Amino acid sequence: MRIKTPERVPAIFVEFADTLIEEFEVVEFFKMVATRTAELVAYSHSGVLIADERNDLQFMAASDGCTQSLELFQVQSHQGPGRDCFLRGVSVVNSDLQTANDRWPRFAPLAVAAGFRSVHAFPMRLRSEVIGSMSIFSADVGQLDPVDVRVIQSLVDVAMIGLLKKRAIARGEVETEQLQDELNRRIIIEQAKGVLAQIHGCGVDEAFNLLRSYCRDHNLLLSSVAKAVVTDPAEYPVLTATRFRTSA
Repeated sequence: MRIKTPERVPAIFVEFADTLIEEFEVVEFFKMVATRTAELVAYSHSGVLIADERNDLQFMAASDGCTQSLELFQVQSHQGPGRDCFLRGVSVVNSDLQTANDRWPRFAPLAVAAGFRSVHAFPMRLRSEVIGSMSIFSADVGQLDPVDVRVIQSLVDVAMIGLLKKRAIARGEVETEQLQDELNRRIIIEQAKGVLAQIHGCGVDEAFNLLRSYCRDHNLLLSSVAKAVVTDPAEYPVLTATRFRTSA
């Protein structure tokens, strides 16, 4: 077993890179990764497992339905080459499935029954952090040579960059939304301070103390009361009445 079309490797790297430049769907991207990898390695099929926020492996994509079933079984049975690769952070290369019953007593017989003879798994990682694995199943008993192993690991590394990019974008969007929410709260509070200062004829610091004291006394959210003061002062007549200042 070896990479059967080495001349395709540069084109696949370019395809991966082009995809990462544009907006992309993670599942579709990894479907492409699995399919292209399977196309490169003779008599092979490929699947990808990715860790969720609890660090539990989940099925992401596969080159075909049979491999999808094997990958799902790895997740459900908590055993298999992809899981070992993920937990240990090292590749599983040139493993003979017919002699792997001791290692994977439930998984190996299932894979053999599906027509596979050998398996390889490669970690998806950033430095010491492993975030998933890609498994390659083959009907061939041949072995990957060291050069082929490095090429496949490089493909996996590029795929990992794609996932990290997508996660970074997602985190950035969340952080931006949180920042905007906080900014909106600050703006409405400042506006409420101005309204109360005008109503009570006091400074903005004293107006803020009135607003904060009222919220504490009535167990209310500062931003919610502030918004009501600005948009509908009658909702809190005690706070917005001129007499409130003298009685506070």
